Parts: sequence; structure tokens; C-alpha cells
Amino acid sequence: MDAAEAGQGEVLVADVGNTETRLGLARDGELAATWATTTPEHLTADEAYLVLRGLLDLHAAESGGRPQPCGAIMASVVPDLTEPWGRALQRACGRRALVVGPGLKTGLKMRYNDPAEIGADRIADLVAARALYGAPCVVVDWGTTTNFEVIDRDGAFLGGAIAPGLRLSVASLSQAAARLSVVEVKAPPSVIGKNTREAVQSGAVLGEAARVDGMIDLVWAELGYETPVVASGSDAAGMAALMRHAVHVEEDLALQGLCLLHRMNGKRPAAR
Repeated sequence: MDAAEAGQGEVLVADVGNTETRLGLARDGELAATWATTTPEHLTADEAYLVLRGLLDLHAAESGGRPQPCGAIMASVVPDLTEPWGRALQRACGRRALVVGPGLKTGLKMRYNDPAEIGADRIADLVAARALYGAPCVVVDWGTTTNFEVIDRDGAFLGGAIAPGLRLSVASLSQAAARLSVVEVKAPPSVIGKNTREAVQSGAVLGEAARVDGMIDLVWAELGYETPVVASGSDAAGMAALMRHAVHVEEDLALQGLCLLHRMNGKRPAAR
């Protein structure tokens, strides 16, 4: 078994989301660098490779050493972009990328009606959260949607909840109401907004924090016990600071999960 098969050496990890694509370079199972790019509506394999190559060149310039990735793994919730990113990753590391989905070992027990429905990013989040914080735990992932994921005391994935994401809510509000413009996604000085901008920020940002706090209480009540709460996504740190529940912030939780999944899944054939 070579370095890539053992989960050692340098491995590329990619989490392709609807709004943002997060990429990382793992070294011996630990993230050495991470990047975030906007997810376009359309992308060719060559364009994806140029993005990837540019980020690796940037890392080489900053670190003084050129990365030599020998493996890759990807989670994608955008079907049209899965193949282009898969081909770009293969070109960068010389072997086919693992893709989170049916057939990939996760180590998770499932108590979900149809495991095939679970998004690849949610799987990666769960694998990392359980490894970092044990079971039980609740994951809150802020992205295009706000996802709640629940792992019980037995380490099994029970299910969760999916709501419109923070930035999606702000954008949708401005589109539906002609007199409401898109505002900066940050907390206003007070709950009671003194102008329209602050009022929208209060409802969207402070309202989101209150919603997540409330959902955690509902989940704990249904479980019958409290759990650690792990927050992920680009808005995780800012939102965690506004919540009344204690939250462990892991912005790159999915990428950490991908590192672990790569380690779990042993030998895969090299690219031809």
C-alpha cells in the first residue's frame, strides 16, 4: 500500500457546494492549507484544474515547497460539477479521486430512512464531528442551507433538519420586497433596528442565531439529553458569537471529514 492508499503523504480534498467550493491540501491526514472559491453555474475540467493549479502554486510560493499530491477525495452536492472537479483532481494527483457516496466506507451507523438521500457534505461533517467530539453530538452547518445533523449516544446518525441559509434568506428578502436592498450580513447594534438596514440585519442575523438556539433546544428535548454542538461553514464563527449555547467552531469540518474518509478507504486504482 502506497502513501495515498494509507492516507499519508499529500492529499487533495474538495467540498463542492451550491454557493461555495472549499478546497484543501492535507498532509499526513491533517489539513495543511485550505481555500474557498465561488461555485459557478458551469465549469469545465480544464477550468477546475486551472483553479486548483493556481491555488497549489500559491501555496508553493507561500510555503517554499511545491505540493506533490498523491491522492484526492471529493464531496459534491452539485451533480453537473462532480465530473469536472473529479477530472481536475485526477489530473493534479495522478489517480482517480474518491467520491463520497454509495460504496464508500464511512464508519457511520445509519438510522435514516434512506441513506442515499444524505448529501455528501453532510456525511463528511458527521464523520469529522464524531471523530473530534464523540457521540452524541449535533452539527450545525451554515451554507446555502442551514443544516442540523444529529448523532445519538450510540454513534448513529438519526437525521436532522434543513432550513434556508442565512445569506440565501437575505438575498431572497431583497428579491421579494422591492424596497429592501441586500444588506451586509452582520449583527446590528441592537435587536430593535433604528433604520431599515438594521431592521433587516436584526431579523436575518439575530433571528438566525435565535432560530438555531431554539432548534438545538428542540433537538435536545427530543433526544432527552444534551450534546456538544459543532458549528461549521464560513459564517460559523460569527454566528456562534451571537448564540446563547456554547458551540465548538470548526469552519472546515467537511474537509476534515474528507481527510478521515480518505484514510478509511484504502486502495484505489491509479489513473490511466
